[in-house]
Amino acid sequence: MLEEKESHMSKSSQFVLQIAGAALFSALSLILSIFVVPYLPRTPEGFAYFDPVSIVWVTCFLIFGPLAGVLCCGIGSVILMPFDPFVPIGPLMKFSATFSLIIIPILLLKFTKRKESNRKSQFLKKTSNYIFYGLLGTGFRIVVMVILNTIVYLTFYGAAGLEYWIALVILLNALTSLWDLLIPYLIVYGTKLDAKFEIW
Repeated sequence: MLEEKESHMSKSSQFVLQIAGAALFSALSLILSIFVVPYLPRTPEGFAYFDPVSIVWVTCFLIFGPLAGVLCCGIGSVILMPFDPFVPIGPLMKFSATFSLIIIPILLLKFTKRKESNRKSQFLKKTSNYIFYGLLGTGFRIVVMVILNTIVYLTFYGAAGLEYWIALVILLNALTSLWDLLIPYLIVYGTKLDAKFEIW
């Protein structure tokens, strides 16, 4: 009975930390969106080469786990609405891109047999695993973003120039996915934040 109670309390504590982590990192992403994102270098079409908001959301996922990562994407995109100049398209695109990037690793980890560790975050810490899952997530993200951007482009501009737009979407989503995966990995696993929290 004592073991069951301790286990239950441990899971309860983890749940609270995941919610708190999602709220904290969502707020951090808002701060970056207001004070940093407007000054980022962009293509003539308005695409940023680098997005610290998505990096914060992915970092939240790596530290606090799947629930926190999904909540952070959702909460973060909602609180961006009053401040984004391209509402609602901007926040929705940001949510779709980041959510698509992390949902594939989340789903695959759910069904992965882990030999080296019981913790999913430690399985993801292995470089080869992280790269493999990251590539799958990036591929899925590109497919989703091509579909969404095609719909938006056809709605506002028609079919002229669509091929160029799609090529740009593919290249920039591949590039930003690199930063969105690499920088959080270095922050979380390079500084051993995962070992300090041990949430998932």
